[in-house]
Amino acid sequence: MSELQEEPKKDRTGVELFAGAGGLAMAVHQAGFRPLLFNEFAPRACQTLEANGAKPRGDEERIPEPGEPWPLVAGDVQDLDMTYLRGHVDVLAGGPPCQPFSLGGIAKGDEDKRNMFPQMFKAMRQIRPKAVICENVVGLLRASFEPYLNYILREMEMPFELRDPKVTWQEHDQALIKARGRAAGDPAERYKVVMTRVNAADYGVPQIRHRIIIVAFREDLGVDIDQFKEDVRPQYSEEALFRSMLDGSYWERHRGVPAHVRARVMARVRKDVSLIPDGSKPWRTFRDAIAGIDENEGKPLPKIPWSKLDRREYRAGGFTDHIGWPDARIYKGHTPNELDRPAKTVKAGVHGVPGGESVMLTDDLETPGGTTYRHRYMTVRETARVMTFPDDWKLEGPRGEKMRQLGNAVPVKLGAVFADAVAKALDAAPGAQA
Repeated sequence: MSELQEEPKKDRTGVELFAGAGGLAMAVHQAGFRPLLFNEFAPRACQTLEANGAKPRGDEERIPEPGEPWPLVAGDVQDLDMTYLRGHVDVLAGGPPCQPFSLGGIAKGDEDKRNMFPQMFKAMRQIRPKAVICENVVGLLRASFEPYLNYILREMEMPFELRDPKVTWQEHDQALIKARGRAAGDPAERYKVVMTRVNAADYGVPQIRHRIIIVAFREDLGVDIDQFKEDVRPQYSEEALFRSMLDGSYWERHRGVPAHVRARVMARVRKDVSLIPDGSKPWRTFRDAIAGIDENEGKPLPKIPWSKLDRREYRAGGFTDHIGWPDARIYKGHTPNELDRPAKTVKAGVHGVPGGESVMLTDDLETPGGTTYRHRYMTVRETARVMTFPDDWKLEGPRGEKMRQLGNAVPVKLGAVFADAVAKALDAAPGAQA
């Protein structure tokens, strides 16, 4: 059963913009926020959301009751009016398109027409949510983007300080700096903003994925910001992964690993790692994901036979989207994923999925007694697992489109850490109980 088909235990509410394949939406819903509205532009991603329980809203601006389908508005967020939701939304979530700030993109930043941060600010004004969760690429931390990132944070802090359409963002930023020195006429129109740089692997995601997550709480609620920061501290580490390999507990979980693979991996384990536990959990690896973790625990994905790397004919073990794909290559600048490390960052790619990020080394040698390992493309299901999507989450479209949706998504487990912390903060805040 899809995660969005189960009602949360508490009737807190949420709105999801730039919903994509639903990674952050799943996390927010699991944290107890009932969806009142989804918005997404990409047609295939909208089909994915519908396949998992969302339903086109139509023109009727109506707040759904618990148990009703979750309304989906497909199309440009710039055309969306959300004022009918004002006073009804606990959390506004979304990851504005990252291409303007991505290290792999054109990197035009605020000058790029795809920059949708202004639409997040507009939504904050229209909805006045209690909290906001916003995810984006780490490219925003580049020195060239730092002034605009600071402007984003100030806009989220003071979204009701309206910008004159005739002025530049730099001029408006100066106005925000001045406004910060004045007491707010209405504390419900100011937000306390926390930005966290994250590596998803530090949060239990079997993938190296560097991002920033910005969370804002309405000032009038009295949220304990220090406690929130404590609640989103990383709990996993590379050192703990190395310790688990050195003490054998990792290999105990994966008893079928060939001796030559284990020897190769152990030769690369850092020798300066302290064997004294520090309270952190081991990074999850690609091998862990294939074996099954969290909702997929106990459900190992079967191997793809080398004779069956044909997308038209073979589906392994009955798992949806666990289908072989031929002609994988390794070339300069595109090193493949290794099973006993977290996977590389899953990317959407401007012209499809990049080479190295979707290729994996297997445990199989090219020749008996050799040193070269065979490689293949990751299946969509393997990719979904390193994004911590449950196996029953449906993805719509051809293979390339499914991979694109996953590359654009927020890993569910990463989103869950922040959504759970937001829910906890609102539960404890004296002004958030109404």
